Amino acid sequence: MKSHAKVVVIGGGVVGCSVLFHLARHGWTDVVLLERDELTSGSTWHAAGGMHTINGDPNVAKLQKYTISLYKEIEELSGQATGVHLTGGVLLAATEARLDWLRGVVAKGRYLGIDLEEISPNEAAELMPLLDPKQFVGAVRNKEDGHLDPSGVTHAYAKAARKLGADVERFTKVEDIVRRPDGMWRVITNKGEVVAEHVVNAGGLWAREVGRMVGLELPVLAMEHMYLITEDMPEVAAWNAKTGTEIIHAVDFDGELYLRQERGGMLMGTYEKANKPWSEFQTPWNFGHELLEPDIDRIAPSLEVGFRHFPAFQNTGIKQIINGPFTFAPDGNPLVGPVRGLPGFWVACGVMAGFSQGGGVGLALSNWMIEGDPGADIWAMDVSRYGDWATMAYTNAKVRENYSRRFSIRFPNEELPAGRPLKTTPVYDLLSARGAQWGVSYGLEVPLWYAPEGVKDEFSWRRSSDFSHVAREVASVRGSVGLAEISNFAKYKVTGEGAATWLDRILACKLPKPGRMTLAPMLKEDGRLIGDFTLANLGAPNSNRGEWFIAGSGLAEQYHMRWFEAHLPADGSVRIEALGQKLTGLAIAGPKVREMLAKVTRADVSNSVFPFMAVAKMDIGMAPCLVGRVSYTGDLGYEMWVAPEYQRAAFQALMAAGEEFGIGLFGSRALNALRLEKNYGSWAREYRPIYGPLEAGLDRFVAYGKEADFIGKQAALAERKQGGRLRLRTFIVEADDADVIGDEPIWFDGAVRGWVTSGGYAHHSKKSVAIGYVAKEIADESDGFEIELLGKRHAARMQPVPLFDANFERMRA
Repeated sequence: MKSHAKVVVIGGGVVGCSVLFHLARHGWTDVVLLERDELTSGSTWHAAGGMHTINGDPNVAKLQKYTISLYKEIEELSGQATGVHLTGGVLLAATEARLDWLRGVVAKGRYLGIDLEEISPNEAAELMPLLDPKQFVGAVRNKEDGHLDPSGVTHAYAKAARKLGADVERFTKVEDIVRRPDGMWRVITNKGEVVAEHVVNAGGLWAREVGRMVGLELPVLAMEHMYLITEDMPEVAAWNAKTGTEIIHAVDFDGELYLRQERGGMLMGTYEKANKPWSEFQTPWNFGHELLEPDIDRIAPSLEVGFRHFPAFQNTGIKQIINGPFTFAPDGNPLVGPVRGLPGFWVACGVMAGFSQGGGVGLALSNWMIEGDPGADIWAMDVSRYGDWATMAYTNAKVRENYSRRFSIRFPNEELPAGRPLKTTPVYDLLSARGAQWGVSYGLEVPLWYAPEGVKDEFSWRRSSDFSHVAREVASVRGSVGLAEISNFAKYKVTGEGAATWLDRILACKLPKPGRMTLAPMLKEDGRLIGDFTLANLGAPNSNRGEWFIAGSGLAEQYHMRWFEAHLPADGSVRIEALGQKLTGLAIAGPKVREMLAKVTRADVSNSVFPFMAVAKMDIGMAPCLVGRVSYTGDLGYEMWVAPEYQRAAFQALMAAGEEFGIGLFGSRALNALRLEKNYGSWAREYRPIYGPLEAGLDRFVAYGKEADFIGKQAALAERKQGGRLRLRTFIVEADDADVIGDEPIWFDGAVRGWVTSGGYAHHSKKSVAIGYVAKEIADESDGFEIELLGKRHAARMQPVPLFDANFERMRA
């Protein structure tokens, strides 16, 4: 075994072998994979071997499509058969709500290049003869589904990597990982030590244990998963003889089942409600090619549905029940990427769909390690989407919930209850008493809307029980004054003598003067957006003391701190702190808001003294606050940041002062309706690392001419000169009783030319609104657009100026 390597990959399952192959294919051949036993000795060897392109996140779906397309290449390069059977498949709907969901999947496939087609139950039965069409209301055909040999695929990756110069060391157990003072990693094994620049934790079932070697507690949990294999079935033999093909895959979402042919019989798997975690706290190192004891009673309810939906199963015997552990993250997506605070330590774990996602994970991680960027938008898989709130107990609750709902419908207005409430703000009980309906953002409870007693969300793809109540909240803001709790924003404090110089390099905006704020895009080296913030200069005039405040997306706190810290100067001249819930927030907005604010502060808040984008410290009632004159509602408004011990006092002072003005509370759904009227985008929807500032409409905030050579400047200048490929645009949709939620295709002149990033109903303007990207060549057309929603194409008209306050007079008044 070599004593030094550029990269050590820990784990010889399909994910680890994929990472090794991709690193070698990209030119990093001084890489070695360490496996404590034989390859495939964790979850890989007993996997059902299915592969599919469908995923709730379109960017993950692209990587799954890549994974399936990769198998031919690794088979040819390695000489190892992968056993790929590209049979195609049918996705089945037993309810109209499920069929609505499948129509959205078909629509999403139009701009992803995934060949999907809605078909009738009878047409599905012609393709998959074991199903009873009377049990279903519709189906979708997918030509890219299939199955493979898990062992063959894993060995093909490994053999291909070896041919490219990589090393594989079996029966080499990693016992500890120690970081040296020079930043290199000592990987200590039962066969000696390897010193490496990079370490990849692809430990699978043992990912937690590998993480703990460096002080990291990863939010993953293994679940027992069962599938059965039947005896040979005459129906299968008859179909094979008649068509010369295998029976295609089927996913019966309402039965929580997946099926495929296995030799002369069928394989049926289920994600049962009565699920069971495995080895909750520590995975035994001596576990290997063992299976767990089957428990057919646990999966009996699903099997009963399966035997009814697929009657041929009633006439055959069960040859074998496979029960083995698979790891899951709380939301079911993988954990991939560099770990904040551990330079050179990477993770690629929680990949429960390894044969659909393993190739994409290997590609993204190798790109990230070699090029400094994953080469794709993998936010849905990024390990940074979890913070320290994702404890072992939280992970257990959410993984069990996610497993039990793997094939369940997640409606756009549905909030899942497991592991909640976990993080709350000091006004949580006060808002609950006023009818707050809660969602969650980065672990924190966030008010979505306010319901009268006895009214709750009715989950639906269409406008629901919250519709009129959100409209009332919007009316409070537009008509008088509204108050929102905004603690879910991420907050950062930047200090130090080098702070201004550092901010000038890391942010693309012009730095504001003391007492002022600005909108601040942040770019990667390739000129794409990696963040959008509000930046406030809290330094005193004529002072060299640097103090800055940044507010941004709460979802991306860990993501952005990883970026910030990776770019800090080594001399200690800059300090940045993520404030989290050390600072809570309130926002007020509306035409009467200045009058109300003046009643609770001695500060002069007149427009001449405290104009738009001003920021200052002032008391609200008795509570010391940082107040900025800015509002995501697009109305006259203020955002207030206050230490948690003062939030209740500030809230009560504002509510008392607002009584005479008819103050109303509003939640994030009303805020969404309000920002749509202003054509405002948001992080993780309109602003993501696949878009440039020109494409996203943020170029007006980029200081192209400033002296500082900010990160991404040359690439941004090139985009500005060349014009980019896309443009972000707002549309008014002639909708019926449903509004877009994101990922719907945008049609123009009979072809799909873009996609929706977000939208909803703008209650004040009484319009259904969609925001999305289209090709720049058609971005200035006003008519001819259609947006596909729930299987129907609706006429859409470009809305070039905001529906509300197009000249920004009210916000600046």
